[in-house]
Amino acid sequence: MIDHFTFSIPQLSPEMERRAYVCLPEGYDLSEDERYPVLYMFDGQNLFSDDEAAFGVSWGLADYMQETGTPLIIAAIESSTVGDGRLEELSPYTHRTESLGLIRGRARTMLAWMTDIFKPFIDGRYRTIPDREATFIGGSSMGGLMSLYAAVSRSDLYSAAVCLSPSLWTHPAKAVRMLRQSDIPSDTRIYLDYGTEELDNHADNRRALLAAAQALMEKGCGYTLSIVPGADHSEASWARRVPAFMRFLGF
Repeated sequence: MIDHFTFSIPQLSPEMERRAYVCLPEGYDLSEDERYPVLYMFDGQNLFSDDEAAFGVSWGLADYMQETGTPLIIAAIESSTVGDGRLEELSPYTHRTESLGLIRGRARTMLAWMTDIFKPFIDGRYRTIPDREATFIGGSSMGGLMSLYAAVSRSDLYSAAVCLSPSLWTHPAKAVRMLRQSDIPSDTRIYLDYGTEELDNHADNRRALLAAAQALMEKGCGYTLSIVPGADHSEASWARRVPAFMRFLGF
């Protein structure tokens, strides 16, 4: 079952109302007492329905949750469709690339909204386990980079992050510096992955991923690094990795 809501984030894109999706586990309505951990996610329009997905293929998370009975709530927010809004709100730092030009890093503002507005809304409306140990965050591409940023900057709130194909390439040096300068508790868990097609096509991805993994190792936190044979940078590819990151989260 998926509940839908509409939110505005005036600090980021005041002209846009965006959808929020809350996917509830099978049997949620059968008990008034059972509480559930929550996975917060980005690019919510791409997660549940092919009809809404930006490129016509979703991650199929609604079907996966129904078929597996995973005892988890997934709360996701639609990304900005205004100009470079998505790139900016999911970037922890300002950077410039040849293809994108100047991108202002506004992830701090986005994460503050997730923390101060969205999470309290979810905790107040649903039977969640609001504690850090049961609060996760995840996404792909820029959403994967954002999830990594959330895990290291708000490790008091998120105990695990799922970072599929994180866009470390946007500025590898700043991404690695973000990790090295953070104070990550040793019980923080981070899932990183890339497809071989992504690594073969972009040398910057390989270098950035190895440097990020080294930085996490130096911090002493727990992380899983997965290289997925034949996988590319697409919703269809990330959909096939859902069972892997769910196992990582303990489901």
